[in-house]
Amino acid sequence: MPAGELFTVPPVRGGTKPEGSSRNKQKEYQLVRVKNTWCRVECRQEMPTTWEEDQVIVSQAKIGEQVTESGVSWVVKAPIYFCYKVIETQNLLNPSNKTLLYGHVSDPEEIDEYQKKTQKRFVVMDATVEQIYGSKVRKYFEAHNVVYKILALETTEETKSMDIVLHILEEVHKFSLDRRTEPIIAIGGGVCLDAVGLAASLYRRRTPYIRVPTTLLSYVDASVGAKNGVNFCNCKNKLGSYTPPIATFLDRSFIQTIPRRHISNGLGEILKMALMKHKGLFQILEKHGKYLLDSKFQSTNVLDCNDDAALKTTRLAIQTMLEELAPNLWEDDLDRLVDYGHVISPELEMNLLPALMHGEAVNIDMAFMTYVSHEIGLITLEERNRIVQCMQNLELPVFHRDCSFQLIKKALAERFKHSGGKLRLSLSTGLGTAEIFNNVSEETMMCAFAAWQEDLGEHST
Repeated sequence: MPAGELFTVPPVRGGTKPEGSSRNKQKEYQLVRVKNTWCRVECRQEMPTTWEEDQVIVSQAKIGEQVTESGVSWVVKAPIYFCYKVIETQNLLNPSNKTLLYGHVSDPEEIDEYQKKTQKRFVVMDATVEQIYGSKVRKYFEAHNVVYKILALETTEETKSMDIVLHILEEVHKFSLDRRTEPIIAIGGGVCLDAVGLAASLYRRRTPYIRVPTTLLSYVDASVGAKNGVNFCNCKNKLGSYTPPIATFLDRSFIQTIPRRHISNGLGEILKMALMKHKGLFQILEKHGKYLLDSKFQSTNVLDCNDDAALKTTRLAIQTMLEELAPNLWEDDLDRLVDYGHVISPELEMNLLPALMHGEAVNIDMAFMTYVSHEIGLITLEERNRIVQCMQNLELPVFHRDCSFQLIKKALAERFKHSGGKLRLSLSTGLGTAEIFNNVSEETMMCAFAAWQEDLGEHST
């Protein structure tokens, strides 16, 4: 079959139906590459016998074609495939550990090819992280004869905008990277990882990038999914894309240099996963919360997570997060348990910048939704109180005086508008279980708010 036939369509003039066709003719074609040329073969036909098997590649993509009296229409069905790694490692910046350079490469032969030429890496680091680890990063690349540039930036929620993305892109353009073999590396917290991810998704339409989280929050949340983005018009992550990193490298030793409040902040996102789907994780947080805060998730036993609360906590948090994200990377399904704590919190967080951190805002949202669950009768009073007590033991805020019912109504209205005309509220139905609800009334919300304010208003942040 000639390659050009891919673009050949029956002649259609005005309202006259094509000669020899029915009034409504539909066909589906699979796409086949023969040597270097793609062509189409009708799905119900056999491959031409003149094609040699080793010269043929069959795509999963298909093209549907419909011929009507008014013309021809095509429907492209093209599955998008992504493969990315999340790798737990130790001493990532030790030159003897080659994960930072080659951890994203799966094929040993490909690594051999990489090593035959001088490697280049463009690194974006949070400015505070650069002060602590910048010299180690430089020594690492110099030990491997890597040509590199480190761009240190103030990455906070206040600077998380398209301005920082464009600045990154300008510097990447000056540095000049191979768009397929020289990934951009982001080292920092969630804001840094999000901004670099968006920049990489835009540069030459998609350049591979690597995430290295340095905070607990980014370790268990921002680093393991496909989303990236920046704030816009005072709305959190309003601009963004779904472009996973080629790899994420997890090294808990980075977490030891962050303040205690940041540990608590990250525990908010871990608690989210525990409440939604893993009672065992909730019990670990209940029992070992103070230890996790005091130790900053550092431990000596790096292999056996059964005897190590810190290791078991992070592994379960990531495992449960990946279970929810992997089947729905592009959020085609808007019923997402991982949205728990993310209905009211974006509005609250953006209104209070920089006073409230992301995990803290999420926890205030979760605390209120815990009262909603109890008001509906989804959880018992004992379960509600255990959840709130666990939050307080993790040193997370459970109420905020600025979280008025008016703010909650505004957030819920936005949720309804942008979620296909449904509330899609993730609510606890027990410790470690949850469901999506669309029929929670405003009266129920008001009753839950009144009880929440009466019980926890004195704990206001």
